[in-house]
Amino acid sequence: MTAAAHLDPAAIDLMLDDCPTWAVVGLSGNPARTAFRIARLLHSHGKRVVPIHPDAPVVLGEQGYPTLADVPFAVDVVDVFRRSEAAGEFADQAVAIGARGVWFQLGVVDHAAFARTRAAGVPMVMDTCPAIEWSRRHQS
Repeated sequence: MTAAAHLDPAAIDLMLDDCPTWAVVGLSGNPARTAFRIARLLHSHGKRVVPIHPDAPVVLGEQGYPTLADVPFAVDVVDVFRRSEAAGEFADQAVAIGARGVWFQLGVVDHAAFARTRAAGVPMVMDTCPAIEWSRRHQS
């Protein structure tokens, strides 16, 4: 894998431009958490943001679910706010539910999960953030 394979511009563009429903793993209603701030940003860009959290909170007006498998509608992107060592299982679950993409947030890296997800035909990015990627677009 090349150093930038996990930052594939085509995968980033697909998820930011063509994927309206984002399940955010680790999203609670705590506005001090990074997951909440990024979920609010996604929401401001017109994304439907679905919290995935054991407590199944309502966040930004959207009912949460304890697991990805519990979501009763299609999810386009699974956005993971978990430590790297715990993130891979969510990539596998994303593939299992038919998500169109997987996004591991800044600092979240699991090369084995990346390889499995891409081998399953699902685009994946890791170690970046939608806020960073939208900002890069405005710099060019």
